[in-house]
Amino acid sequence: MPSKIEKKQAAAKLRKPPRDFSYTQNRELSWLRFDNRVLDEAFDETVPLFERLKFVSIFESNLDEFLMVRVGGLSDLAELKKQPVDNKSNMTASEQVDAVMAEMPGLLTRWESIFKSIEGKLDALGVHRARVDSLTPEERTFVTRYFQAYVSPVISPLVIDPRHPFPNLRNGALYLACGLDGVTDEESLLGLIEIPASMNRVVEIPSPAGTYSYILLEDVILACLDSCFGSYKPLDRALIRVTRNADIDPDGEGVEEEEDYRQHMKRILKKRLRLQPVVLAVSGSLEKATLKTIRKALELSRRSVFTCDIPLDLGYVFGIEGKIPEHLRNELLFTPFKPQPNPTIDMSRSIREQVLQHDKLLFYPYEAMNPFLDLVHEAAYDPECISLRITLYRVAKQSRLCESLIDAAENGKEVTVLMELRARFDEQNNIEWAERLEEAGCTVIYGSEGFKCHSKICQLTYREGMALTRLTLLGTGNFNEKTAKLYSDFMLMTAHPGIGEDANLFFRNLSLGNLRGDYRFLGVAPVGLKPLIMRGLDREIQRALAGEPARVFFKLNSLTDREVIDKIAEASCAGVRVDMIIRGISCLKPGVPGKTENVHVRSIVGRFLEHARVYAFGVDSDMIYLSSADMMTRNTEHRVEIAFPVLDPTCRALVHEYMGMQLRDNVKARSLTSDGTWVPVERAEGEKPFNSQEALLERAYRNAEAAPEPVIEAKPAPEPQPATPEVQKVQATVIEPEPAPVPQPEPQVTKPAPETSARRDKPAGRTKAIERHRPGRVRMGLGLIGLGLKTLITGKTK
Repeated sequence: MPSKIEKKQAAAKLRKPPRDFSYTQNRELSWLRFDNRVLDEAFDETVPLFERLKFVSIFESNLDEFLMVRVGGLSDLAELKKQPVDNKSNMTASEQVDAVMAEMPGLLTRWESIFKSIEGKLDALGVHRARVDSLTPEERTFVTRYFQAYVSPVISPLVIDPRHPFPNLRNGALYLACGLDGVTDEESLLGLIEIPASMNRVVEIPSPAGTYSYILLEDVILACLDSCFGSYKPLDRALIRVTRNADIDPDGEGVEEEEDYRQHMKRILKKRLRLQPVVLAVSGSLEKATLKTIRKALELSRRSVFTCDIPLDLGYVFGIEGKIPEHLRNELLFTPFKPQPNPTIDMSRSIREQVLQHDKLLFYPYEAMNPFLDLVHEAAYDPECISLRITLYRVAKQSRLCESLIDAAENGKEVTVLMELRARFDEQNNIEWAERLEEAGCTVIYGSEGFKCHSKICQLTYREGMALTRLTLLGTGNFNEKTAKLYSDFMLMTAHPGIGEDANLFFRNLSLGNLRGDYRFLGVAPVGLKPLIMRGLDREIQRALAGEPARVFFKLNSLTDREVIDKIAEASCAGVRVDMIIRGISCLKPGVPGKTENVHVRSIVGRFLEHARVYAFGVDSDMIYLSSADMMTRNTEHRVEIAFPVLDPTCRALVHEYMGMQLRDNVKARSLTSDGTWVPVERAEGEKPFNSQEALLERAYRNAEAAPEPVIEAKPAPEPQPATPEVQKVQATVIEPEPAPVPQPEPQVTKPAPETSARRDKPAGRTKAIERHRPGRVRMGLGLIGLGLKTLITGKTK
């Protein structure tokens, strides 16, 4: 007779069927395959040689962050007696760490080999990195003098002995380590020198005209190491770099009573530098005893030590791009590209007027971010603009956008900024901008505890007489001028009243800490975004079951949410065709018979980072949403994200066209197989190569040249179009708006902001605190009005 415990276990199994792992794979292993795909670009001989070297650096940078965040977090979980189990692979945390560590040697060997190959080819062309063991007499003389004049006064060699314990090695910092032979009978000691981060890491060496030679700072020190430790003689030498766990929860640390949240985040950043080591990278040769001393001090196992014979931290690669001789640049680099003007926007007219007349869709980096930046700048000086509200996640260090927000605050406008201080590895920059914005008079708020605000939304509110109009700007990527030239993203600029009302409610809820708002047009996580996706999939499932054509399209960075994965598998079984472009992680395996055979997954890795998120439902994509959210549980349930509908027929057609071009890619695209690996997309016989990113570049140039005058603005007020019923279907099915279309705002009452103000460039030095506190135009105007009234009433001017 079964016991009570056995009965409970049996009942639990009846309530919750066992998971099916036949069509899912582990997140960490899927990510490693993505980074290997990045490294594939370094092997692609159709990519310019120096650009291939940059992909080698990107691979390493990606891997560093993965080890810090994912492996660091899993290592913590692996210490628990009862470890959580991954719901895509049924693996415990320790099993996942084991699987990752087993993959690492092969990846690093491939990384090292391609670096050496590319660097050898660059050397033959005249871009030469000097090594310590191959310095010419002239180079050695230069290096010695440079060391004595600039480096020796800065470094602090440290001998580790009982009186000088092993120091804290900072996360990601470079150190030169060596065993030392003492002058007495003491056992060999350990010597350490931190490579100064305050100095330029790349040191240019005199070289013949038309060439460029350089040596890395660590190699300068290495060449002169014998003079660094006095009477101690170095026995071996190598460069080392520790990667520490960076998976620290700022909210889990607790904000102290009366502590400013910015100060709390500064404290968290300092703590992150001292967290538990995850891996140790070694470049060079160390005796077993020396390496063991370092490893034991860091409490690392042998498998957590990786050795190589190339430089550590290849971030310096991007710094030497500008030093490449002019005659080699065309051969070694991509053809320079400048983001083009959007052909539907006339930059000589008020951007506000044009958005009121018709929605605008920007597509970075092919089209410039300038219309958005100019609109915010224009609003800062528009007397009819009364408020600007925006969420910021990752901001450029030199941000024209933030300067415009400062201008607006100085000019008496209400400026509210939700600055997310927990954007990983951008915390310090966000803290600094938050302080500057607050000094200028902006209201700065922060994300809710436990929920990062990852949405990208800005709203400008104008008062025209007694009426209010709102422009709402929504993006799939950050409001960041730098990444807008590198990342592929959409931005929708709309005056749609329904979206405007939702955005207004969204900002009100943020200020109140309410994450459970009810919205008509927007899908807002953590409550409303996943249901929107599920309803879209359910609609297509019902169509397929009724014998109707059914299709779903997703463009994502990653897919890990188990509920969404299972719903996609259900759709596939019902006969829905599911096409997906997923740049990074896909925990769903397509093409599994009887489970996901109607699912097709592609990835595009190329010159630009694919970053946009698109959800489209229906054979004709009659429901299209753009979003800041990937289909990851952290995004759908633990962040504040926004999915927004594309209601304008012209904008919808553009999204459809862009995504169609990416689905045609047979050069940079890879197809995901049922075993979870990526393979090149096969071309049909006679099919020409098609690189979607290059085609989109050509399209942007062609459109800019062919449309010197505004395109859409020249048309009369839009009449009902064939696509309009599809727009109504979007509204009626998913977001349930009012049954009738809401009339557009009345553009005829809009007064354009003065062109001189809207196009005014910021004067040099404007950001100084003394200038930031000057009265704005509105406040100065009120002061003059008050003085005039006083003169009329009292007859006095003072």
